[in-house]
Amino acid sequence: MKDVQQINIEDYDYELPDHRIARFPAVVRDEAKLLEYRTGKISHRSFRNIPELLPADAMLVFNNTRVIHARLHLTTPTGAKIEVLCLEPLHPQEYQLNFSNTGEVRWKALIGNNKRWKRGPLVLPVILAGRQIEVHVHRIGRLEDAFEVGFTWADSEVSFGELLAAAGVIPLPPYLNRDATESDVERYQTIYARWEGSVAAPTAGLHFTDRVFDALDEQGIQRRFVTLHVGAGTFLPVKTETIGDHHMHEETIRIEASLITELVAHKEAGNPIIPIGTTSTRLLESVYWFGARLLHQPAADFRELQVGQWTPYTLPKPLPGPVESLQAVEAFLRKHEKEYLEGQTSLMIAPGYPFGLIDGLITNFHQPKSTLLLLIAAIIGPDWKKVYQYALDNDFRFLSFGDSSLLLP
Repeated sequence: MKDVQQINIEDYDYELPDHRIARFPAVVRDEAKLLEYRTGKISHRSFRNIPELLPADAMLVFNNTRVIHARLHLTTPTGAKIEVLCLEPLHPQEYQLNFSNTGEVRWKALIGNNKRWKRGPLVLPVILAGRQIEVHVHRIGRLEDAFEVGFTWADSEVSFGELLAAAGVIPLPPYLNRDATESDVERYQTIYARWEGSVAAPTAGLHFTDRVFDALDEQGIQRRFVTLHVGAGTFLPVKTETIGDHHMHEETIRIEASLITELVAHKEAGNPIIPIGTTSTRLLESVYWFGARLLHQPAADFRELQVGQWTPYTLPKPLPGPVESLQAVEAFLRKHEKEYLEGQTSLMIAPGYPFGLIDGLITNFHQPKSTLLLLIAAIIGPDWKKVYQYALDNDFRFLSFGDSSLLLP
């Protein structure tokens, strides 16, 4: 683990001109560019061609999280502008319970211009179904890296999810440096988004369309869905000299037990698993490491998935194979009579990381000196520099609304 922790983030820097950052999405989702990296060779074409480029019998795994209208704008009695960015629910802690709650909820949140919020609750007027509802926003206290914020309202027929959808704004990534527009409500969302909870889109999936899905079906490519709610930490650059001093953000994940069983059969048959984006990658790999922990610590009283930042680098060798690890997760779910596996992961994937489940990746182009770029380097090694230079030389668009890549090491 020591070698991994001593990785210098300056070695994962590159020059990204401002005009290469895609401020808006492509006019047609699947007409974005696609860079293909296959065992060291690089070429490019349209994203629409991706079905014919995938390995036979591949399974694609998508993150079906849905971006919430997490950014709220408030005004103090003295006229100061306050911004509250809802990060994750605290009470009720389960996302869907929180969104369906009436009367009161609490969230972990960031507060912009916090010093101007002197005391007491702020009032957020919300127009819903033709009537105005007053939501009282309470700054309850500080957390380690955010605030605990409470929301109360008098109408028992209105859920928090409805209030957030009506009053909140889609939280675009800060590097886009623009306000959200009406079109972002649709375009900063995948077409298969289902479960609300993210403050950022799983952007590798933004290029998929029904037309591409139909072509995947014709090729016999399987499509499966998991859920990882993307937190604001995904945008945090590594500010420490070495990655060992970087604190990886934690995110909530969920995967159906029936899919674990499918993954076992898929791996037993020797077929490839290709996640859509870094979030699906972290989820799948976290499932592998949870299985490895179950095998390594059979007497431990695990209740849900918990994978730490350095778990892959600290477990004793030899590591279990993918099938063995997944079967341990299957047994855990049967023992606890669970229909799905859920929990928290702060997994860091960096060069030197031993992959457990995935065989490739579909992803966008990421920020310099980011943990996402470290993940790319873990998959394709030093060739990440060739891939990114090729993208820069061939007018690819970068970051959330940018073009895509298919990485097959």
